[in-house]
Amino acid sequence: MAILSKSLLEGASREFAARYGRRLRPMDVSGRVVAQAGDWLGATERARRRRSVALQESLNAGVAHVFEEAPGIWTFLLALEDRRMVHGALLGPDVRLVGAGPRERTVSALVSQGLRETMARRRVARLPEWTESRLSEAAEFGRDLFYRRSGWRPDLMEENRLKAMQMAQINQAVEDLRRSGRPALYAFEKERALLARIRAGDQAGARRILNEMLAVIYLSSPKPAVLRARSVELLSCLTRAAIEDNPLLEPLIERNHAWTERLIGARGFEDMSAMLTRALDEFMDDIYLQGVNRSDERVQKAMDYIGRHYGMPIGLDCLAKVAGVSASRLSHLIKSHTGRTYLQALYEVRVRHAQHLLKHTSKSCTEIAYEVGFGDQSYFIKHFKRLTGTTPARYRRGGG
Repeated sequence: MAILSKSLLEGASREFAARYGRRLRPMDVSGRVVAQAGDWLGATERARRRRSVALQESLNAGVAHVFEEAPGIWTFLLALEDRRMVHGALLGPDVRLVGAGPRERTVSALVSQGLRETMARRRVARLPEWTESRLSEAAEFGRDLFYRRSGWRPDLMEENRLKAMQMAQINQAVEDLRRSGRPALYAFEKERALLARIRAGDQAGARRILNEMLAVIYLSSPKPAVLRARSVELLSCLTRAAIEDNPLLEPLIERNHAWTERLIGARGFEDMSAMLTRALDEFMDDIYLQGVNRSDERVQKAMDYIGRHYGMPIGLDCLAKVAGVSASRLSHLIKSHTGRTYLQALYEVRVRHAQHLLKHTSKSCTEIAYEVGFGDQSYFIKHFKRLTGTTPARYRRGGG
């Protein structure tokens, strides 16, 4: 169970202050700053109400929420969640935004809300002036800082963050389509481009193209029944195209049936889009691990062996025996059919399985490193960062 310890909060606050000159403030779910005297803004009903709203906004968006805590006074709030349990929040420092107008206006607003004028003047005079970009940067830093130090898993926030990001991309794609006047059916020509991204293991690129296609689906008809039918059609098209490229991927047909059943039960376009994205991730795992356009049976045997035994030491001689060819011949075949060396393929399979474990289990990075076949954690981190652009710990927190 997550423990919101005093030492954890104090350490995070000190590290934040070393960079921004102001401390983080722990807050309970009622909007009251805890373990700290002099919560002067907490004395106003408006500030408490806005903090409660900001807590919900942070959970919904999956990131820290920047908001106006009191007239002319801005801060950010980060929900503290571990495995779908909310344990409070962190408030950023109170600041005034550059160009926000005279401080006297803020003093008058605070006095009208019940603060003594002398206190209001004294507090407002001490507020630093920050740009909006600095406040947003501090909010992001505070999020990474806390979850790095705590080791907590903000599963709900990460789910909501990805969903919000997806809907933003879809909305932007819809707007771009409306401005361009392109026909709604054009996006289905992107099937091959989507498969190319999947083949390359480019998850971010694949999701972007999928979201553009979802925008077209929505623009063609927002009716739930039509959206559901078009989403099922999209999955079927992807499955058919993959099998045409490589008949050995025929088992994808069974997976497609399962995804179709889930889509039929989806409620609304947002849930349908999120479900389709999860299906795409599974689809990518199946295709990427097997290799689109890999029609050579010897390469198939070698890659299947890697897919089943990636957690064990695997040498090229071992794979060559499985495939029934010499080591040098197999090395050439794997390179020509997949575009990767056997070691690159092995490391990529291990890292992709590690990504799944980081997202869906609470196992430590060390445990995962050994489970997927890396001899030590430093070697695991090296290859994980090389292939994903981020560290395992940051990936787990949603920074990759």
